[in-house]
Parts: sequence; structure tokens; C-alpha cells
Amino acid sequence: MYSGKENLSLESDIDLRVLDFLDLIRNRYLSTEDCLKPMDLAKKVQYLTLDVISTVGLGNSFGMLKADKDVNDYIKSGEEGLWVSNFLMGTGLHWIMQIEWVGRLLGPSTDDLKGFGKMMATTGQMVAKRLQSPTDARSDMLASFIRHGLIGNELWMEAFEQVLAGSDTTASGIRGILLCLLSNPRVYKKLQAEIDGAVEDGRAPSTGIISDAQLRRLEYLQAVIREGLRIFVPVVNIFARDVPPEGDEVIVDGESVQIPGGTWIGYSALGMHLNKATYGEDAEVFRPERWLIDDKDHLANMTRVNDLIFGYGRWKCLGQTVALIEIGKTIFEVHDELPLLNIVGLDILTVLEGAA
Repeated sequence: MYSGKENLSLESDIDLRVLDFLDLIRNRYLSTEDCLKPMDLAKKVQYLTLDVISTVGLGNSFGMLKADKDVNDYIKSGEEGLWVSNFLMGTGLHWIMQIEWVGRLLGPSTDDLKGFGKMMATTGQMVAKRLQSPTDARSDMLASFIRHGLIGNELWMEAFEQVLAGSDTTASGIRGILLCLLSNPRVYKKLQAEIDGAVEDGRAPSTGIISDAQLRRLEYLQAVIREGLRIFVPVVNIFARDVPPEGDEVIVDGESVQIPGGTWIGYSALGMHLNKATYGEDAEVFRPERWLIDDKDHLANMTRVNDLIFGYGRWKCLGQTVALIEIGKTIFEVHDELPLLNIVGLDILTVLEGAA
């Protein structure tokens, strides 16, 4: 339903939020030898992704970067909600929340003054305001949903779901890539050299935010992004699908396998994206150079598997375009500030919490 291509202001909207992110870093968190300013980079990245998706999806930013705080405890509430839902699913008690009075008692409400319920209310207000504008005045995500016939609660819930799905996942992707860069000086220096060279010869701007078209021509940066998303897959759910009642046939390692109807087919993200048969004996190693080989067939196979990070077919992530533009611009623009930051909060546990 929505790919981002019909939103003519998509890239400029993302640019505004990336600028907010850079302003926050440069004005508040650049450290010197005499003055260290600890920065929870993992949390600031999530401020960025929530501000981007609210701008792109709802037409207005939540304002987290400018406020430099978790506005209305949206993030805190989301983390608590995920913990509760994971606990209930893990213990087999998820059905409890489907009981109407339990849901009303324990679940979020649009009357809440902060947290998840407040985010729901704010999203509803933004949707209502957006409905007052013609869909051709701002061809954004909401306009696309409206043109495709969504109304009332369907429109509100779809918009709210996009905010949730498009923030945590992208934040996890950026965190993972930054962690890989910070823990691999060789790769960081090589990326720095490519970016410096691009700026010097005019392939990238010396001021302002780089364009998506320019980003796509920076081969090593694109390899870093693919490799970072492979090592730290933003979403590791199995995404089970039902086999049609009549059953199906698939080819596994060159052999035909019959699958009975009604079978659940799951997707093992870690198994596929760390597979040595696909990526080589060093599949568990962060090595962007694997994406710069001349073997077209092998590269095509790796790319097909890597693209599954965003799903496949009609289940493919609607926000892939938004996420890749946001990730590319953020990594390019923030790389120069990384050595000047006293970073806290960006570690393997943080990345895995986001992915979960």
C-alpha cells in the first residue's frame, strides 16, 4: 500500500530530522579533553527514528530530538509493554489480555496522560487533523492510506502501527551498524576515507545533508549498511506463515520437499543471515568487503538472502524505503562526530533488546 515513492517530500522530511540529530550532538554532546559529556547514543538514535516516522507518517514530529527527552514516556512505555507482552506469550498467558475487562483495566487508554496510551491519543489527533487536508496537498503515508480506502479506526490503527513498527526496528539497525563501526577501527577508517574522498571530488556535499542518490553511489558505505544489518538483524521474529490447505512444494538444497497443508513455516533470521553456505566461513564476522566481490552469481545469492531482512512479497516491510534512506543518511552524517563522543548505552545488550 505504501512504498514512500509517492511522497515527494519524503527525503526532505528525513533530512530535517537528521539535522535535528546532528544539532543535538554538536550543541550538547561533543566532548573535549577538558570536558567529557556522556551521551546515551542508543537512546538518542531512538529519538531520531521516532521523530522521523512521526514526521513521515503523521505529518508532525514528536519533538524528541529538540526536547532531548522521551516525550510523554513513549519509549519507556513501549519497552514496558513489550516486556509484558513477551512474558505473557512466553508463559502462554497472552489470552488474558483478550478478556475485555482485563484489557480495559491493564491496557493503555487514550485518556492516559503519558506513555503508550498518550501516544495512541496523539496519533489519533494527528490523523484527525490530517483528514482535514486534501490528500494531494501532502502525499504522505496517511494520504496513501486514505486514498486506499482506510477510514475511522482502521486508519488510526494502521497509522499507529506504522509509528511502532518504523521506529524500534530502524533504531536497532542504526545501533547495530554503529556498534560494528566502533568496534572495527579498520572498517571505520576505510569508510572515513571513502566519505572524505567523495566530499573532496564533489560526489558528496561538504555542507547540508547528503542525498539518497549520492548515498547509493558510495559502494563501501552501502556494503557497511548491508553487513551491519546482516550481523545485527533488526527483527528476529520467526514470522510464521500458514501453508495453504492443499499443501505446497519447495526446493531445499536442490531437492523437492512436500509440505502438508496447515503447516506453520517460520523464518530463522540468525540462521539465514549467519549461514556459512551463503556468506562463507567467516559469516559471523563483520566484513563489508564480502559485498564488493566480482562473482555476480554469489553476490546475487547473498543479496537475495540479505533482502529477507525486510520480508518478502506481500509481507515485505512497507517502510523499507524510509528505513534505508534514514539509515544511510544517519551513518554518513554522524560518522565524523563519533570520535568526539563519550558514548554510553551502545552495547550488544542494547542492540539485542531493540531487535527483540
